[in-house]
Amino acid sequence: MLDVCLLGTGGTMPLPGRWLTSLVLRCNGRSLLIDSGEGTQIAAREAGCSFKNLDTICITHLHADHTAGLPGLLLTMGNMDRTEPVTLVGPRGTKRLLEAVKVLAPELPFPVWAMEIDEDNCQTISLGDWEIAPFPVNHTVPCFGYLVTVPRKGKFDPSKAIEAGIPRPLWKRLQNGESVDDYTPDMVMGPPRTGIKLVYCTDTRPARPLYKACDGVDLLICEGMYGEPDKLAKAKETCHMTFQEAAKTALRGGAKELWLTHFSPSLNHPEDYLDQVQAIFPNTSLGSAGQWHSLTFTE
Repeated sequence: MLDVCLLGTGGTMPLPGRWLTSLVLRCNGRSLLIDSGEGTQIAAREAGCSFKNLDTICITHLHADHTAGLPGLLLTMGNMDRTEPVTLVGPRGTKRLLEAVKVLAPELPFPVWAMEIDEDNCQTISLGDWEIAPFPVNHTVPCFGYLVTVPRKGKFDPSKAIEAGIPRPLWKRLQNGESVDDYTPDMVMGPPRTGIKLVYCTDTRPARPLYKACDGVDLLICEGMYGEPDKLAKAKETCHMTFQEAAKTALRGGAKELWLTHFSPSLNHPEDYLDQVQAIFPNTSLGSAGQWHSLTFTE
């Protein structure tokens, strides 16, 4: 199971009642944060979300509304007597960002490791129970979306174990992924089953890598900077998307569900445009601060 909490829905600047877009994912006791703009800690507190088990922070790009909350967040984690390391993942420049953060948050009681993504050769990052696949998108600075996958191994097949002559006392160890003597897990396990997939993407124009990442995902959390159709020219100028473009992206990519987020400060009533978007992609909803959802495995 993957727990999803959207901490805010704002773009550019926090507003009363609208925190900046940020996402927390939880799986088997571990937490992942994507983006940390100004006010992220307050948004998390209001959502009932703790950073106690947070060990990975992914940054989409190096604009302040996605990074300015990092120093305070790391300081708070340090005040919790944390000693376990934190991994900071982001585009080129993330190491310089970390050095700047350390000016404001020196002497942290835990190490922070910066990992920069190669835009020309994005590698999938395996972190415990999940895999994180960054992909480049189209913004005014290097920017990445993230495909987060919780893989699911195949079922244990006792008939394969019997056929291979594997002693019963070893079955459990092989089922748990351990190789024993000359026996390996693939000798007793069926093919991998469908896992859980989520895409988080902000600050981009429609882009081919985004369509590809959305293929069959359970949930697409995608920017919709502008709800008004007549803001298309503005969206193109600033390398953002309209609601309608986000819905077409979900449809073309093959996502199962769409949450819109990263609203412009000038967009006072995003609900006014929801019907238009649902006419394109029916399973669309407006993101809201503190919105929780659990994605579960299907047979």
